[in-house]
Amino acid sequence: MKQVKILAQFYVDLLVKLGIFRFSLLLAAALVALALVVQISVTLLLQGTMRDVEIIRSVTFGLCITPWAVYFLSVVVDQLEDSRQRLSKLVTKLEQMRARDMELNQQLQANVSRLNSEIEEREKAEEAREEAMQDLENEVYQRENAQLAVAEKSALLKSFLDASPDLIYYRNEKNQFSGCNRAMAELVGKSEKELVGLTPWDVYPAEVAKHILKTDQELFDDNTAMTDEQWLDYPNGKKALFELRKVPLYDRNGKRLGLMGFGRDITERKQYEDAQEKASSDKTAFISTISHELRTPLNGIVGLSRMLLETELTDEQRGYLRTVHVSAITLGNIFNDIIDLDKSDRRRLELLPQPLDLHEFVEDIGNISQLMAEQKGLRFDLECLTELPQNIEVDSTRLRQVLWNLIGNATKFTKQGGVVLSVSSEIHNHDANIIFEVEDSGIGIPKTEINNIFAMYYQVQQGDDNLHAVGTGIGLAVSQQLVHLMGGEISVDSEVGAGSTFTVKIKVPLVETVIEEHVVTDVRPEMTGLSIFMVEDIELNIVVAKSLLERLGHEVTVAMRGDQALAMFKPEDYDLVLLDIQLPDMTGFDVAQKLRQQYQDLPALVALTANVVNDKTEYLAKGMDEVLNKPLSVKAITNVIENLVLSCSHEIQATDLDVIDNSNMTHSSVIDTLLDLEMLTSYVEIVGTEPVYTSIAMFEKMMPDYLAILDSNMTAKDQDGIKFEAHKIKGAAGSIGLKHIQQIAQKAQSPELPAWWENINDWVDEIKYSYQDDINVLKTWLNQQ
Repeated sequence: MKQVKILAQFYVDLLVKLGIFRFSLLLAAALVALALVVQISVTLLLQGTMRDVEIIRSVTFGLCITPWAVYFLSVVVDQLEDSRQRLSKLVTKLEQMRARDMELNQQLQANVSRLNSEIEEREKAEEAREEAMQDLENEVYQRENAQLAVAEKSALLKSFLDASPDLIYYRNEKNQFSGCNRAMAELVGKSEKELVGLTPWDVYPAEVAKHILKTDQELFDDNTAMTDEQWLDYPNGKKALFELRKVPLYDRNGKRLGLMGFGRDITERKQYEDAQEKASSDKTAFISTISHELRTPLNGIVGLSRMLLETELTDEQRGYLRTVHVSAITLGNIFNDIIDLDKSDRRRLELLPQPLDLHEFVEDIGNISQLMAEQKGLRFDLECLTELPQNIEVDSTRLRQVLWNLIGNATKFTKQGGVVLSVSSEIHNHDANIIFEVEDSGIGIPKTEINNIFAMYYQVQQGDDNLHAVGTGIGLAVSQQLVHLMGGEISVDSEVGAGSTFTVKIKVPLVETVIEEHVVTDVRPEMTGLSIFMVEDIELNIVVAKSLLERLGHEVTVAMRGDQALAMFKPEDYDLVLLDIQLPDMTGFDVAQKLRQQYQDLPALVALTANVVNDKTEYLAKGMDEVLNKPLSVKAITNVIENLVLSCSHEIQATDLDVIDNSNMTHSSVIDTLLDLEMLTSYVEIVGTEPVYTSIAMFEKMMPDYLAILDSNMTAKDQDGIKFEAHKIKGAAGSIGLKHIQQIAQKAQSPELPAWWENINDWVDEIKYSYQDDINVLKTWLNQQ
């Protein structure tokens, strides 16, 4: 079989090599030859002989048939060869494809194996993922529980912080607030959300912010906690003293984030400390008051007992009287040794002016002083330098106390020579200036000590005999307070070794010339129906003034701030403008100036002030046409309307009617002292009592807040805050005719007064503890109308 394949391959190769035609000829020749040989052989074998015809016939037949058979066979073979070659190529391709298939199969098997591995890994990963998901779900559940617990703790902590009365806040390194509790938000008047991102410059006044940032920087520089005390203001103006504790704030990695602050309100503690100090002062003041005021009658006892000892007495009477005399001197020495304080409670020193025979008063002073001088072997002279008025109105007890103190000091510090009391006066129509001079020839006072001698406890260090040690150093201080209460002055002129001269000047009314003022109750018809624009920030003052003006037939439009007034005002709509001087955002002068800059034609601009007006020049110079005192009186407002609005020909000095001259008023009763009866009477006649009761109720409602803020400013010793609150109280009290409270508040709002800081506690206490009693008096008076 192998040989056949070889022969067939040889046949095909030869065919391909020779070509079909040549190969066909060659094959035909071979076949003819082969056929001839076979023919011959067969014929010879069968017949034994071979004829030529048979040979020719065989060759001819073979030549005719063989080429076609050979060609056909060759074509077939050639086609078969082509088919074989194509088949071979196909087989080769199939083998290649098979090889690729095998390779792909191997790759597929590898991929399947890898895929199986990946599937196994994915199954394992899926199992791990499911386990992880389960763990994650557990962790999420735990975290949710933890977050809920943290949220609950955070809410509890926030509630705890908000419930704390102490300030709690956080600030970052840039001094910006990062959070706070409710107490801090209430202090600054902003919510926590509004506060976050702000700095102390945005929250506090400039001075406070400057101090806070300074202490913050000290904390950051030293990186240690610190404690400070700071006065801070609430939005309503109330002041509070806080003990601020600041500590650095770090994260878990130890990086500093800023600071945390804690503030505890120690205002009550401060007030308690001040109260303790004041209680101690009051106790000492009480003792000093008793000791000092008893010296006056005690000096009389000593002098009169000495005079009686020089008269004819029985031995028993002389013994008794000598005992009285010695006992009085001993008691006086004890009083002189008591440590004293200034009389802090001015209510104990309230003046009670009454008619006084000045001639008799001076004679009594001279008699007692004569006895005091004779005890030390000194000369005493009484000189009346001018004619003195017969009757004046003054608190004789307090004036006598001052003069005896000065004469007693003059006698005490004079070893030889004498003491001279000189009295003179300058008499005017309704009052007189009385001048007392006490001159001695004693040791004198050094120039460097002159300014100190009126201070409490101060004793001049002068003289080898240590004369300063015999007193407590309070006499001159108390005398100065008394003289100031009388509206007078006390001064001293002295030279060491040549003596001293103390001068007391007081202004007193003459009793015979007191003029009773009558209330103007008639209102001219043409004065009604005006349109009045009023700028006032105190609600009680608005109610009182508006009620009065409307009852007079006028229409009133009110603005409570300067900017509001400027926005509302139209000059053609109003006949008169009433401007309060002290407004929350600007002064009445500022409003008047802006109005005059903005408009050509303006109605009359009238200033309203609770201050006593002695000179209206300043008001006119700052753009006002007139000035009125609060509360408004019928007489004052009608005069202004008549002079400035209606332009009447007659002139009335409105200011003279409004100014309250306390030194020229005669107090005939307690009601006259406590209430402004002129204002109240005219007001009630116009509007009736019902609006007054309404105003009183409003005043009673506002006063606790006023006093609370005033107390906080007192504790903080904020002079401007005290002045501002006292001014509001004065205006509110004056609106309902509480003259006594108004006068005390006037003092409280006047830091320029002598010894203001020494007296302000007493004035505030008097307002605090007297205003309700004064209201009761006012209500009683109203019930009688």
